[in-house]
Amino acid sequence: MRESYELDHMTKNNLQYFLDRFYMSRIGIRMLINQHTLMFGKDKTGHKRHIGSIDPNCDVVAIVKDAYENARFLCDQYYLASPELTIETHNAKLPGGKIECCYIPSHLYHILFELFKNSMRAVMEYHDDDQNEYPPIVVAVVSGLEDLTIKMSDEGGGIPRSVIDQLFHYTYTTAPQPSKADGPCAPLAGYGYGLPLSRLYARYFQGDLQVYSLEGHSTDCLIYLKALSEEANELLPVFNTTSSRHYTSGIATPDWTGNNPRF
Repeated sequence: MRESYELDHMTKNNLQYFLDRFYMSRIGIRMLINQHTLMFGKDKTGHKRHIGSIDPNCDVVAIVKDAYENARFLCDQYYLASPELTIETHNAKLPGGKIECCYIPSHLYHILFELFKNSMRAVMEYHDDDQNEYPPIVVAVVSGLEDLTIKMSDEGGGIPRSVIDQLFHYTYTTAPQPSKADGPCAPLAGYGYGLPLSRLYARYFQGDLQVYSLEGHSTDCLIYLKALSEEANELLPVFNTTSSRHYTSGIATPDWTGNNPRF
């Protein structure tokens, strides 16, 4: 659609608003279906310690490694090489202890897998093709009293500040549209849905996904999760008259100079 039609600002805002709410509802519905099937279905194939799709002791570092290996497999197919992974951990609650939380492993995997694909592509394309060693992707996993934070850092050249806000738009991508001639090989990027959906998965349980960049050098992606399960309540859209007015209300008139006011 973004290639066939030129969307105005109001249409883009409405599209973003609708898709965020639509996909968040879909995540919630799928969560309920999976939970019911895994707990009451005949074929119980999940791990014994899991409560349906929820892992009370989700091993964060293990999921980081799993997502990295699968993203690395795609990167090797496209670029015949891939950056290494460096993991740093800090457990403020239990120094030196394993970092675990109550979470849905598949949600965390989805977020990390998308971020790894983006980081690997940035590193491979920013650095010379004939380079034997590429800068590693550094992942820091920190468990605090309220938040469990995962920071993924790459030296892939960074992102201009002018496009940071567009990264989470469904109509924006820095990669070319994947070719249908690629066959069964999964595309590394190009659809523009990876980051917006990943942020929704992070926000589903009151977390968040944020991107910070040093243009010309590096990009940091931060995943925030709730360290306490009792604070990780579902975040779901409310459908009422107020929400429907969003599509008919006009764009507020700018009252600051410049094209991108911050107030």
